[in-house]
Amino acid sequence: MPDRALPRIDLQPLPYVEQLTPRAAADVDLVVIHCTELPDLAMARDYGERVLYDSGSGNSGHYYIDRDGSIVEYVPVERVAHHVSGYNPRSIGIELVNSGRYPNWLDSRHQAMDEPYPDAQIAALIDLLQHLCDSLPALHHIAGHEQLDTREEVATDDPERRVPRKRDPGPLFPWPRVLAAIPLTALLP
Repeated sequence: MPDRALPRIDLQPLPYVEQLTPRAAADVDLVVIHCTELPDLAMARDYGERVLYDSGSGNSGHYYIDRDGSIVEYVPVERVAHHVSGYNPRSIGIELVNSGRYPNWLDSRHQAMDEPYPDAQIAALIDLLQHLCDSLPALHHIAGHEQLDTREEVATDDPERRVPRKRDPGPLFPWPRVLAAIPLTALLP
């Protein structure tokens, strides 16, 4: 294991974290990169706290990285978070605060993802990914949310059109920079 400093991670567990399914850290082999598609971390927290399931839990990533590079953990790695359909038991979700298509997620006229990711945010992501690679021996793969959830939805502005359900982290995410800094293989659908 390389001798790297642990990135500063602010622990802010979601109120329902104990209702999430436990798992062994050795079962985690995939990291999924998301963007919040919300304007700020406070709103992302609000969305994460919403109870959506009979278990008393909701949708959330494990880690959130704000534009200034600060990292918050909402769900520990040893719990299954609901962040990407079909891959949750084996993956860690990392959410980057970014407005994405907010607030017109499914409007066909507003599908651009044009907010760049700040250097501090990407540097913090790389630090977190390196830490996860050091501490999770089975972690070998990385993917964007849009690569794993390719479903489409009816556009809110035109019932004759369909738009991608998920587009994050989007075209401005610096995949070459991230992949060059970590020992993970990009997972393709």
